[in-house]
Amino acid sequence: MDVKELSKTIIEFYEKLSTWEEGVVKDSGLTTAQNHTIEIVGHEGAIKMKQLADKLGVTTGTLTVSIDRLEEKELLRRVPHKSDRRSYLIELTEKGQEVFKMHHNHHINLTREMMAGFSEQEQANFYGAVKKIMENF
Repeated sequence: MDVKELSKTIIEFYEKLSTWEEGVVKDSGLTTAQNHTIEIVGHEGAIKMKQLADKLGVTTGTLTVSIDRLEEKELLRRVPHKSDRRSYLIELTEKGQEVFKMHHNHHINLTREMMAGFSEQEQANFYGAVKKIMENF
């Protein structure tokens, strides 16, 4: 496999995903990063700031600003951690749950569109390859 051609294809794939994501969120009143924050909290449930920052690939300082804005929009809330008084957990509000479900459904539909025409084995191979890529990061 030619690594240059693979790199080009990965970049094109990323650009298509990014363009699709921007199109989905443009009228939501949220940024792509805010939607990703909601998506992660929706999947993970209540999560520590540090863990959330790591999953998003940002610092806790950067995340704090985003969480402040999402709290103002009543989509997320900070709740005291029961066993660690120094930290807070981030969780979705009821309104945040609704945003999560809607955005997550967009992702499910995109995945179905992307996988159309793939056999079950091809889908499993693709899933395995993506998981392996994620482990390398």
